[in-house]
Amino acid sequence: MRIGSPREIKNQEYRVGITPMAAREAVQRGHEVLIERGAGTGAGFEDADYTAAGARIADTAEEIFASAEMIVKVKEPQASERAQLREGQVLFTYLHLAPDPDQTRDLVASGATCVAYETVTDGRGGLPLLAPMSEVAGRLAPQMGAWTLQKANGGRGVLMAGVPGVTPARIAVIGGGVVGTNAARIAAGMGADVTVLDLSLPRLRQLDEAFGGTFRNRYASAQSIEEEVSAADMVIGAVLIPGAEAPKVIRREHLAAMKPGSVIVDVAIDQGGCAETSRATTHDDPIYAVDGIMHYCVANMPGAVARTSTIALGNATMPFMLALADKGWKRACADDPHLAAGLNVHAGRVTNGAVAKAQGIAVTDIASLVA
Repeated sequence: MRIGSPREIKNQEYRVGITPMAAREAVQRGHEVLIERGAGTGAGFEDADYTAAGARIADTAEEIFASAEMIVKVKEPQASERAQLREGQVLFTYLHLAPDPDQTRDLVASGATCVAYETVTDGRGGLPLLAPMSEVAGRLAPQMGAWTLQKANGGRGVLMAGVPGVTPARIAVIGGGVVGTNAARIAAGMGADVTVLDLSLPRLRQLDEAFGGTFRNRYASAQSIEEEVSAADMVIGAVLIPGAEAPKVIRREHLAAMKPGSVIVDVAIDQGGCAETSRATTHDDPIYAVDGIMHYCVANMPGAVARTSTIALGNATMPFMLALADKGWKRACADDPHLAAGLNVHAGRVTNGAVAKAQGIAVTDIASLVA
């Protein structure tokens, strides 16, 4: 199979879909790999690294979209990229379709087969291709929130760890999954006073057993969320419903009870955000204020640490990419129901129930396509 990876064109996105290591593995299996010139530079991979791995360098993205049978990216295809997709082509990347009807409509119209990293599952009920970026985003969230808390950036002017005689920042992490756990771990390590809220009592027990008194945990009722949000210097939104639009657990009215200059870091923004006042921002212009509350809602947070993120993502996606290339999408999905769970769009039909529900459109059963 001819596999192509174009340069990412989303604002300040420096990751690349295929690492030289993954390119080498694919070439050794008899596949052809095309990388757009300069695509890996932002992550520290030069064109020479790819040619040494056996890949071929393409001068333009148009060449890749026109000739590759499978496109491997990081971020969702932008409008100009979606216009180049075609029937029978496989797209393998993050999509986050639930809050994005324009992208869904374009992918349906393209006729392409679109497999989303974020809905591929594993035997433990996890999301193995979302997890590495969730780990990165979770660990970045307190760092970005601490920056936003600085007075010069509009924040309260609170130091995460405090100093002797001055209490540390108080952090509320809503969601105890991969993002929330990593965010709480780093925030506590920075010396902050951290509370994690989650709806799952088994998950809260796991966190308590794993981290002891490093941070507190609390059941995520409407009352407890209101109390913790109003007391916090920083709220980290780490809510996830796989494939679906994020629930709005931070209401507009909550902001009135928050401390002026406190911060919301909405890591769920890829799925529409978990605060009613959240809107996607970029690394160019990452923060904005609503009712005196600072919001950090960058939709590609891991892009800020592109090398770490690219290697972590490449390690996770490579086995699935190779399965799609070795077997073709249909056989690969038939053999692996966890990969099949990543199928979101095929030949003009939406195949993910959460996406279809969010947008009020019909869903096609994946099993009927791979039988």
